Amino acid sequence: MSKLSFLNFQYSFSRRFRPKPARLTSRDRQLSNLYPNYEPDMDEMKRVFDKIDKNRDGLISKDEYKFILNALGKKKVDLEVRKAFEAADLNNDGFIDFNEFMDLHQKGINAFEIRRAFWSFDLNRDGKISADELCQVLQQLGERCSVEGCKKMVRAVDTDGDGFVDMNEFMRMMTQNLKVL
Repeated sequence: MSKLSFLNFQYSFSRRFRPKPARLTSRDRQLSNLYPNYEPDMDEMKRVFDKIDKNRDGLISKDEYKFILNALGKKKVDLEVRKAFEAADLNNDGFIDFNEFMDLHQKGINAFEIRRAFWSFDLNRDGKISADELCQVLQQLGERCSVEGCKKMVRAVDTDGDGFVDMNEFMRMMTQNLKVL
């Protein structure tokens, strides 16, 4: 992991539920540079950083990062922590500050990564995200939510009125306020 990607980190918990979906082939990965890159939203990036920075000291420690990886069900956590800090800790002080965190995302968020995130929420692999699936994934991430609350979230995104979030609706939701780089 020479580069830690925002969405790869945020949605790496998907491995806890199942292996990578069969829909993502090596050809998909080769073509991933054909997808547009979006400028990361600073407010959203700060919220992600703050979720990891449990003690709110403005720095992500190795223990804080290890805690998140364990919560996401990652294996070989010590190796992942070492690789992440080699890539991110530019001043070699043993911590990742917000500027270093943002430096990792200077090339933006790739639409391919957003598509991968979709499959992390689509637990039954039917091509759509239900309120139940959304609730299950959010709870695994430690979010407090109810199925009823998740139904409201789905309705807010569901433009075709079928009661689910499909890939197009998910892409539109995730990129509506982002600029293409």
